[in-house]
Amino acid sequence: MHTAELHFEYDETRTAELVASAVGQELDEIDGERASATLSRDGSRLTVGVDAADLVALRAGLNTWETLLEVAERTVQAGA
Repeated sequence: MHTAELHFEYDETRTAELVASAVGQELDEIDGERASATLSRDGSRLTVGVDAADLVALRAGLNTWETLLEVAERTVQAGA
């Protein structure tokens, strides 16, 4: 098993809440046989943990979650 964490820090707790809410819906939708993810928030900091059966699946999972968070961040900023 391979694991990695992505950490995202925001200026405001509300921004972290909105981003977490937006991407949290995807947790069960994109988990597969080779990789799964967790999402946690501590104030204005989000942490995404990715567990994968192999390095290829880990890389794919990290890329997926980084992209999801990036899109959510842009969406939140556009609505501000």
